[in-house]
Amino acid sequence: MKIKPIKNEKDYQNALTRLEVIFDAKKGTEEGDELEILSIIIDNYEKENFPIEMPDPIAAINFRMEQMGLKQKDLVEMIGFKSRVSEVMNKKRKLTLEMIRKLSTNLKIPTDVLIQDY
Repeated sequence: MKIKPIKNEKDYQNALTRLEVIFDAKKGTEEGDELEILSIIIDNYEKENFPIEMPDPIAAINFRMEQMGLKQKDLVEMIGFKSRVSEVMNKKRKLTLEMIRKLSTNLKIPTDVLIQDY
């Protein structure tokens, strides 16, 4: 097992290729250990070089509604009147702290996504 840090795109591609080769290695074996360490190194490189930004709060709400099969009218309990739901979803009105709490609890969207400015 020869593991080295990933310093550039070529190292990254080589690490991914090696990972594919040893992907089914059993835990406790030398290849299993290599797989575990290589996965950590690749993950760190990806987090540093390909960060995933948080989604827009309204996009996150829309996505979660789609996943849960909800319509805008289902948000009335969390946001308020039907007209207020429409204003929020069209980005004409900002989410309040109370709305954020209810949306987070009911839709299971992290508050750090919902509190972002949009």
